[in-house]
Amino acid sequence: MRTGNKGPGGPKNGGPKGSGPKRGGRPPASGAPRGPAAKGKRPSHDARRSARASARPRPEQEEGVVRTEPTRNPAPHHPVPRAAGPRKPAAPRKAPVTDAPTRAEVKAETAQVLATGVQQLVVTADENEMRIDRFLENRFPQLSFSHIQRIVRKGELRVNGKRADSKDRLEEGQTVRIPPLKLEPQEQRPRSLKADDDTLGFLRSITLYEDDDVIVLNKPAGLAVQGGSGTTRHVDQMLDAMMGKDGQKPRLVHRLDKDTAGCLVIAKSRFAAATLAKTFRSRSARKVYWALVAGVPRVRQGRISTYLAREEAYDGDQRMAVAKHGDDGAMHAVTYYAVVETAAQKLGWLSLKPVTGRTHQLRAHAAHIGHPIVGDPKYFNIKNWELPGGIQNKLHLLARRIVLPHPRGKGTIDVSAPLPPHMRQSWNLLGFEDERYDPIVDAPDE
Repeated sequence: MRTGNKGPGGPKNGGPKGSGPKRGGRPPASGAPRGPAAKGKRPSHDARRSARASARPRPEQEEGVVRTEPTRNPAPHHPVPRAAGPRKPAAPRKAPVTDAPTRAEVKAETAQVLATGVQQLVVTADENEMRIDRFLENRFPQLSFSHIQRIVRKGELRVNGKRADSKDRLEEGQTVRIPPLKLEPQEQRPRSLKADDDTLGFLRSITLYEDDDVIVLNKPAGLAVQGGSGTTRHVDQMLDAMMGKDGQKPRLVHRLDKDTAGCLVIAKSRFAAATLAKTFRSRSARKVYWALVAGVPRVRQGRISTYLAREEAYDGDQRMAVAKHGDDGAMHAVTYYAVVETAAQKLGWLSLKPVTGRTHQLRAHAAHIGHPIVGDPKYFNIKNWELPGGIQNKLHLLARRIVLPHPRGKGTIDVSAPLPPHMRQSWNLLGFEDERYDPIVDAPDE
């Protein structure tokens, strides 16, 4: 049994007094001087704490292992030590989604959202320079033409906060304010292959010209170009049968009245549509119309220049009327005309070249000079005038010829349409020869 101060190094064994460990005391700190040197100055508290910290192993690495590689972008503060235990496996990264929604999905989603209230739509790059009415038709195929015109006319549609006309052109990045729309869901009926084949056969039968970019149709009188109130069969709907695998279908470039027959230009691609739209807007397309009018103009060749504005008729129908410069909605309209042949001074065959492209321009101008087009239900204003026997009471107006540069610079497209059946009957009755020289060719283009 050991007693105090009898162990090795104690005073009884030759050691200095007080050199042995004291009962209940702390062992000397690591790095502290031992033996005779211990009588020197005792290490400070900070030195002892640093010595203990250096001897303690770090939790993030095994004892004796020292990291020498530099840390990239060290944080300005000390990181919180990670809790002990196995690490959770990192969640697998999701692959980026590259498949864009289809055009049909975008339309369906937009229609569903817009049914709830006013929304703001941003014009995309593909919609740059697109007319407002075409923009609405493209985004909302459920909307009728009359509905589109109504919301634009009432000022419910705004572009960058300002009122806009249906014929105004949009620019990429503009914001279009759309009012709340009650869109009836379209029935997703399975396409009938037989119906598509029949439609394609009909379109082929009235095709006057076609290449990879352009189609020129000989539109029959009585066939609407676009849908409207009570109109279920129209050219735009028929073009669905020509839709490609990418969901794109041929596009209308301009319009003809429902009762006007003749050349109708269709673009087969978005590039062709944008290029041809610029051609028509810059008046680089030459259009020639034939008409049978009541009476014969005293001046055989002339120029009609007026302002036209839309007016509401007593029956609720819309017509264009001659207006004054500065009137609300008044637009300048210019038409050249030439008398080709006459029949006993009671009927005249006119060749017409419109310089501008206003709604019902030729019909309103013919009535303005006192020679309305035969069979015109809107503008024929001669009282007690009797229709000659054998002539049908149908609009005698034909989009006879279209001349325009090819959208890809491949020369010039020059197409002529034959007389429709009711006009052919009148020409035969009156003895007119449609192969003779057309004097309107020499009329100015401006």
